[in-house]
Amino acid sequence: MAVKALPKKPKAKQEAERDRRRLILKTGLPPGDVLTLTAAVESLHASYPGEYLTDVRTCAPEIWHHNPHVTPIAESEGELLELGYPSIQHCNQRSLSFLGGYTADLGRRLGRPLELTTNRPHLYLGEEERGWMNQVRERLPQNRDRPFWLLNAGVKKDYPAKQWPIEHFQEVVDRSLGRILWVQVGSKEHDHPILKGALSLVGETDFRQLIRLAYHAAGGLGPVTCLQHLMAAWQKPYICLLGGREPAIWTQYPFQHTLHTLGTLDCCRQGACWKDAVVPDGDRSLCQRPVIGWSRPAAECMAAIRPAEVLALLERLISNH
Repeated sequence: MAVKALPKKPKAKQEAERDRRRLILKTGLPPGDVLTLTAAVESLHASYPGEYLTDVRTCAPEIWHHNPHVTPIAESEGELLELGYPSIQHCNQRSLSFLGGYTADLGRRLGRPLELTTNRPHLYLGEEERGWMNQVRERLPQNRDRPFWLLNAGVKKDYPAKQWPIEHFQEVVDRSLGRILWVQVGSKEHDHPILKGALSLVGETDFRQLIRLAYHAAGGLGPVTCLQHLMAAWQKPYICLLGGREPAIWTQYPFQHTLHTLGTLDCCRQGACWKDAVVPDGDRSLCQRPVIGWSRPAAECMAAIRPAEVLALLERLISNH
C-alpha cells in the first residue's frame, strides 16, 4: 500500500522559515510554571513577528497542543535556551509578576528588549476539542446545564506551607451546597483529602482533560497552584488562598481574587516569607507560626483566612452571573 506523501510547504514559506532564528525553549519546572512560559512565547512573537521559530521542551507537552507559535525543531537545528525566572529574587522589593518572569529571562538571553504583552497564560483548543463532553457532564448528566467550580484542596509535598485547612475547605463546600457544584481535582500522588459533597476527580484527569475542565468551569478555588494559572488562561474567576507566603502582586491575575494576610503578622509584615514547610521536614525552610490543631498543620497566615471570606466572594461572583 502506497504511503501518501505529505503536502509540501510553498517555496516562499520554506524560504521565510529558513531565515528565522530557531529557538528551543526549555524548563524543568512543573506545569504551573510552564503555563507562565506560554506568555513569554506569546510576547516574543507579538514583539518580533516573523523573526523566530520556537519549539519547547517542558514536563507538560499537553500545554502546547494547538499552539500556533510552536514549531517542531530538532535539537541539532535549534538554539537550546534553558529558561527560568530570576526576577523572583526581587519580587519582595519591586512590583514584579510571576507571569513576566520567563519573558524577562528570554529577553535577557536573546539580548533584545522583550516586554510582557499579555496578562495571562495562553492555551489553545482544537475546534473538535471544544465540543467534546467534559467529565462533569459525563458523570452527572442530570446536571448538564449546571455551572461547576473547580477546587484544589491538595498540596504537593515540596510546599506544604501553601495548604489551607481542610476543615475550611469543607465548610465552604457545606455552606454552598445547592448553589455551587464543586468538582475536586488534583494529582493522585499529592495530598488531596476528599471533601464530602464535592464530585471528586482527583487522579482521574490527564493534563489535557484538566485544561478542558478549566475551560468549561465557571470558576475555581485553591492556593497558588497550577489550577490558578489554568483559570487565568481562560479568563475565569479564581479565589486564590495566598496567606503571607508570596507577594500578592507576584501572583495576581485579572478576574482573580487574592485573599492574603501580608502585613498582618510579624513574619510577613515587611514582605512575603517564602517558607516551604509547616512542621520540620528535613532541610525545608520552616514556617515561624504553625497552627497544629487542624487535621493537617497549617501556617497561621493561611488558617487566618476564614471560610466566611471565601463565601462572601463566592456570593458576589455567582450573583453576578
